Amino acid sequence: MNRTGKKRDLTDIPDLSREDVRVVFERAAEMKRDRTVYAGSLAGKVMALISEKQSLRTRVTFQTGIYQLGGYSIYLSNHDISLGKREPAIDVARNLERWVDVIVARVFKQESILDLAKYASVPVINALSDMAHPCQALADLFTLEWLGHNLKGFPLTYIGDGNNVCHSLMLLSGLMGVRMTVSTPEIETYMPNRNIFAQARALARESGGEIIYEPNPDRAVRGAKAVYTDVWASMGQEEEAEVRKQVFAKYQVNAALLSKAEPGPYVMHCLPAHRGEEITDEVMESEQSIVFEQAENRLHTQKAILHYLLLG
Repeated sequence: MNRTGKKRDLTDIPDLSREDVRVVFERAAEMKRDRTVYAGSLAGKVMALISEKQSLRTRVTFQTGIYQLGGYSIYLSNHDISLGKREPAIDVARNLERWVDVIVARVFKQESILDLAKYASVPVINALSDMAHPCQALADLFTLEWLGHNLKGFPLTYIGDGNNVCHSLMLLSGLMGVRMTVSTPEIETYMPNRNIFAQARALARESGGEIIYEPNPDRAVRGAKAVYTDVWASMGQEEEAEVRKQVFAKYQVNAALLSKAEPGPYVMHCLPAHRGEEITDEVMESEQSIVFEQAENRLHTQKAILHYLLLG
């Protein structure tokens, strides 16, 4: 529990208010400017990091983050836990809550996150599921703000698969007043979840933002100051990779597509990237690319999330 006496989770963006996001961004900015600012603030705190999937950024940034705040991390791979198979989530949650102060989980199914959050008395943070990636979305919009942009009305275009990253980015954009355009093939399998899209649009109506669906990528990038993409086949979809390459061929983020946006738009990607597929080397390595700034900011925003959920 934090100072308020209430347990707070981050299962997805709707767990946060606009004011919560502002606090996270402000603390992340302080931490980015000076890593010693909150050093030792989580001394004695232990984080369990559950990972059913391979990870570079998630594992390194969460483990580095809690170390920099004075805490300790225990890494639990699928081999260690086998969540829902060796033991149900309810039992994992009720064991871990007696030993650790926060649970961070990177899982295949959103249901696993929701079960952990339901049964654990300590905060649970979604570090990626099939439906959501809230930590990535927070790092993404923090990056744009750090670069000096007002999020309200900022024109952001997402090109590619309507996946977990797209979902959380839509919800956070709706919450923070961003003007986000989503461009995917107009096929149900590849479009964003309809309920999440409707939820994001409802948030946007309240914040003064806008969430737009435009299947034509050339039209979708018009006026965009940032163009975002992700892999066409995520982990667990490898058998669909060849089919997806054909379906998404015209959704590649390349120089020709960017020429239809605002002059010199930012290029964004959550990584890992399949260079030559959803994004070209030329674009990935261009001066417009802020891809590795996003990756760095996973560290700062996740430190801020840990600090906020644990201490308030």
